[in-house]
Amino acid sequence: MRSVIDILDLSVEEVNALLATAEDMIANPKKYSDACRGKKLATLFFEPSTRTRLSFEAAMYELGGNVIGFSSAKDTSASKGESVADTSKVISCYADIIAMRHPKEGAPFVSSQNASIPVINAGDGGHHHPTQTLADLLTIQHEKGRLKDLTIGFCGDLKFGRTVHSLITALCRYENINFVMISPDELKLPGYVKNEIPENGSFTYRETTDLEAVMPELDILYMTRVQQERFDDIAEYLRLRDAYILTPEKLVPAKKDLIILHPLPRVNEISVAIDDDPRACYFKQVRNGKYMRMALILKLIREAEENPTRVQKNTEGTYLYDYKCDNPRCITTTEQELKQIFRVVSAEHRICRCIYCDTKKKY
Repeated sequence: MRSVIDILDLSVEEVNALLATAEDMIANPKKYSDACRGKKLATLFFEPSTRTRLSFEAAMYELGGNVIGFSSAKDTSASKGESVADTSKVISCYADIIAMRHPKEGAPFVSSQNASIPVINAGDGGHHHPTQTLADLLTIQHEKGRLKDLTIGFCGDLKFGRTVHSLITALCRYENINFVMISPDELKLPGYVKNEIPENGSFTYRETTDLEAVMPELDILYMTRVQQERFDDIAEYLRLRDAYILTPEKLVPAKKDLIILHPLPRVNEISVAIDDDPRACYFKQVRNGKYMRMALILKLIREAEENPTRVQKNTEGTYLYDYKCDNPRCITTTEQELKQIFRVVSAEHRICRCIYCDTKKKY
């Protein structure tokens, strides 16, 4: 039995198999209508969500299963101080699989280490969002017919955009991917994401602040919302929120077969005038997300039936235990019983990384 916390928990072969299963589900829905009969999905959403929560619930219902859970932490024992670890142990007594969203980075990982059922990360802070990545990959494959030989521009909030982090990590494993990172300096891609990109990958990478200058070369434009909930300083959010607004005029030099993606919700970064443009694919992403979550739920439940033993994360490497994580969004800031553990990622430069939220620091 294993969980999916990071997109790298799935091999390329497994991702491709999930894509194939999702395509079959789209073509033959009745074939899967009883696949999870008698099974229960627990949706543990400690942070507000519409699309992701309802997508998971719709996915389980269409597989013939049932759903229990909550959509707000204030209505749970978490408001009384119960830890993520204890919540996960309790829910394991009621359900067959967990989908967890949490504002603290690393919370689903903690859950996976304590639950006796599979855990799917439905988004943790600005960290990972693997099922959105699966939805993105299915949309790209559906619309472009391939997951290689592509130039993809990520635009907007690349610092806190967990969907961006996960998709970059996933696409690095395919051939000839060219990344163009478009953002204000304050919202650039975090160093830990750049440093995790494999050096032997077949891709290029560059940063810019000018969306219109790179528009003609893009095969995919992935717009993101500047997320108010990730800012401690509201004035900083207000200054950056309108940094990029996609309008029909800005699409004039774009390729005719460009596809425009967005994980939603949008605020005003994509004009509603673009919704009828055939290149707008963000609502198709929503539909595709349901099918990819169906495929993943089915895979993990079947694996758990075949092998109920919990699969632990790879523990190879050197670990440090005397350092405190400085990330205010890390799960260790609220779960005091967690050991502060850092993995050494560069002995030469004396850099280690929090095992929960990936924050790096010198030691």
